Amino acid sequence: MLAEAPPGAAALPVAHCPGWTVRELVAHLVEVCARVHGRVTGDVPGPAPDGGVPELLAEWERLSGPVEGFLAGPGSMDGHILVMDAFTHELDLRQALGVAPPVAHPALPVASGVLLKGLSASLDGHGLPPLAVRTEHGDAVAGTGEPTVTVAGPWHEVYLSLAGRRSAAQIRSLRWSADPGRWLPAFTWGPFRVPESPVAGSVG
Repeated sequence: MLAEAPPGAAALPVAHCPGWTVRELVAHLVEVCARVHGRVTGDVPGPAPDGGVPELLAEWERLSGPVEGFLAGPGSMDGHILVMDAFTHELDLRQALGVAPPVAHPALPVASGVLLKGLSASLDGHGLPPLAVRTEHGDAVAGTGEPTVTVAGPWHEVYLSLAGRRSAAQIRSLRWSADPGRWLPAFTWGPFRVPESPVAGSVG
């Protein structure tokens, strides 16, 4: 995707990560990869290269082998969170580059599972009833108990709503079987905050 990006793509803003450019987002991913590489191998890499996206991608390639091995091993919440973070940022990059989200992705079940766990804890913490969450990839339940209200939409819109990439108005625009107002506060949880304004440049 990045290899096929037009000249100047590194300086494009990433609407899902306010204040970041494509290059800064790639640098963040390389830094995360380096930290995990160090934890897995005991060999802590130096700082990320100061060059452009090609240099950062080369560093990713150099470091990623042990990280991929770790993620392919027995499942752990730390590993699942890493998958969610990387996949979410892939969607951020796609938005910035004008590339549509994939129809399906091998990381989606794990990444969605992490987000649903987070929303479930937030619903419980707010004392809210559970939600049935429906996309073209299936149904899930967020929260505790038997849901009587459903929120549905294209998988990427539901996913981005759970990951702090959609405003309250955009979350409302999903297909709800009841007024969503009481549930909206629960979409702010953990590291994710519902943005005040609709995210521009959404692809899909």
